[in-house]
Amino acid sequence: MLVHGCNQKKSIDYNEVLSPVVHHASITVLIAFIVLFDLELEQLDVKTLFLYGELEEEIYVKQPEGFVIPRKEQYVCHLKKPLYGLKQAPRH
Repeated sequence: MLVHGCNQKKSIDYNEVLSPVVHHASITVLIAFIVLFDLELEQLDVKTLFLYGELEEEIYVKQPEGFVIPRKEQYVCHLKKPLYGLKQAPRH
């Protein structure tokens, strides 16, 4: 499903678009402490970011091509989770 975040209007469809991110120097310091104190490091899978986010706004999108319900072509989908392409998706 392709979501056109470029069609969203600020203060109507979303308020914030930025997600807190870590600075590369912080990661370097963290890894240095791990090595210094002989600790273990675990990796997280960030590809699933969009699976666990929750939308605060109500967003509706057209039914995706190939998945249109017969006799209900004018229906839309109410999103409960952010999809890649929404302006506010990365902050969840």
